[in-house]
Amino acid sequence: MSTQDDSFVVFERVQKSYDGLSLVVKDLNLRIKKGEFLTMLGPSGSGKTTCLLMLAGFETATHGEILFDGKPINNIPPHKRGIGMVFQNYALFPHMTVGENLSFPLEVRKIDKKNREEKVKTALEMVQMSEFINRKPAQLSGGQQQRIALARSLVFNPDLVLMDEPLGALDKQLREHMQYEIKNLHKKLGVTVVYVTHDQSEALTMSDRVAVFNDGQIQQLSTPAGLYEKPENAFVAQFIGENNKLTGKVKNINNNEVTVKTAQNLEVKALKVNCGEVGSDTTLSIRPERIHLNSKYKNKVNALVKQLIYHGDHIRCLIELDKENEFIVKIPNSNIQNNLKIGEKISLSWDSKDCHALDA
Repeated sequence: MSTQDDSFVVFERVQKSYDGLSLVVKDLNLRIKKGEFLTMLGPSGSGKTTCLLMLAGFETATHGEILFDGKPINNIPPHKRGIGMVFQNYALFPHMTVGENLSFPLEVRKIDKKNREEKVKTALEMVQMSEFINRKPAQLSGGQQQRIALARSLVFNPDLVLMDEPLGALDKQLREHMQYEIKNLHKKLGVTVVYVTHDQSEALTMSDRVAVFNDGQIQQLSTPAGLYEKPENAFVAQFIGENNKLTGKVKNINNNEVTVKTAQNLEVKALKVNCGEVGSDTTLSIRPERIHLNSKYKNKVNALVKQLIYHGDHIRCLIELDKENEFIVKIPNSNIQNNLKIGEKISLSWDSKDCHALDA
């Protein structure tokens, strides 16, 4: 098969079943460009890790073709694919020193000792771990072990590096620091990275594009900004960032604007993104920071302040529209907004273009 374009990694109609009955990956089509940082994001069991393992060669596709640099690789064993791999549990050899761990993939590739030493030195410098060359993994912290695992994946200059939840075992501050470290290395080296995570914040921070998985299928493939600002269905809207939703039926369609009648008899104007015709069910999606107090937009509702949580630069408000619907509203921390009180009745409004009508 030919990709007919500049795609570096290609999944063509790939399926995977472990029991011959149910598919954990369903007819996947995906093209990844050379030098791209693409993240496979989704909840547990969505198929993202299985896709990574098929690309690495640790699992075999039940149907379809995977191509790497224009060549089919379904029948090529993992050690002959020339792909770097970083795991959540680091997978370092405990009996080897840091230097020996990095040297191992070079020995497997029959690189001579002098070149091995130079490559190990360069890789350790990249992750600022040169002084730890003679230590064993057990003598390193979790963050240091992850740096070594990253260096080992890069030591033989692969064109493609796969990362499976590599920062999942680290604490929040170290995890965020490592996100920037990995992103900077990606930019510096120009290597293609396929990254798997269930952490949407991590995906938005690091990626050029994100493929959102659910139930073995890609729900949306877009840039981080595209996913957040323009979700194409209710799953993506709920999974990426915080989101408020209302359900109802389409009452009227006027070009790109729809009028939706909610179950509470509210009439809401929204941007027509991915909803059916008049009479069909739809879900409305509104981000917390796009809802305003006492503004004069088309959409206006009365509500009750239930909870106020201080977040430094903003206040997170839990607002009750009625007994069945609560909204999260983020408002800037200012003296005016600080006057809000729990139990106070207020008015909320939002612009119709910030309210997306999606599939039910």
